[in-house]
Amino acid sequence: MPLLRELPDTRFVARLAAALAPTDILVIGFALLLSLVSWAVLPAAGTATILVPANLLACGLVVTLALARRGSGSAVLRALHAWYPVPLVFLAFKEMHLLVGPLHGGRDYDELLIAADRLLFGVDPTVWMTRFAHPLITEILQIAYTSFYFLFLLLGMELYRRTTAEDFRIFMFTCVYGFFLSYLGYVLLPAVGPRFILHDFAALDRELPGVLLTPWLRWFVNAGGSVPMNVPNDVAMAAAQRDVFPSGHTMMTLVLMSVARVTRARVAPLLYVVGSLLIVATVYQRYHYVVDLLAGALFAMICLATVRPLYRFLCRVLSVPA
Repeated sequence: MPLLRELPDTRFVARLAAALAPTDILVIGFALLLSLVSWAVLPAAGTATILVPANLLACGLVVTLALARRGSGSAVLRALHAWYPVPLVFLAFKEMHLLVGPLHGGRDYDELLIAADRLLFGVDPTVWMTRFAHPLITEILQIAYTSFYFLFLLLGMELYRRTTAEDFRIFMFTCVYGFFLSYLGYVLLPAVGPRFILHDFAALDRELPGVLLTPWLRWFVNAGGSVPMNVPNDVAMAAAQRDVFPSGHTMMTLVLMSVARVTRARVAPLLYVVGSLLIVATVYQRYHYVVDLLAGALFAMICLATVRPLYRFLCRVLSVPA
């Protein structure tokens, strides 16, 4: 008998078990975990009084949407239930910014990542790559790096339009699971990256100029990472999210390539090319140390090795076909 069916025999529990999808369970579970950590770490600052209700509200919205979707043939509700994880995953990313600092007493671990790079390569790779800098290369790689946020939508939309919905459901579950895994890495080893530590963030546009779009794309990326523009290096570093280790861009790009290959997506060749440039850009554009990329590749392998068993387990819990 499915686990959720063993709860008290009520019509609501039965409806809920039938309505929820594995991705819903994943989102709700992570929100509850963040609530627990928030309550344990942030009560003195009063931040938990905001984050905990916000997380519980998100859980309630997921449940409400799942139930509404179950009882309706509405294409709008179907789309909302399919795509709601996108903003919630981003909001969870922003919440990590409030948790990581207090968990480590405000300490960053860039010195360990720098030491690892120097041990492996004998140089600081972001400094070494400066010799290859050219405005056209910078422009291409900045476009590739920023495309990270759109590559998922590109593959997702192709899979969403397929007659069989299972490919999309597994795709979304894999993406949510992968991002949540990377967030756990940020908790374990917070760091800000070489653009603040080995370089002067305020001098980036002067030292690595692009051709046309680079400043605007950098602004977009920085806004997502809570980094203010046109401020001194120390001010920007203080505001930045500690999201360097592992490289989520590397991890999730590799995951995306794998999903595109397995699902035989038409956009796969484009993802391979742009994704490869994107991974190079993480170091060239000074966002990451190379050891972050290696960790990202390891996290990607862990994600891909465990996502199917986890998905099948949650399907058994919910009594839905895997």
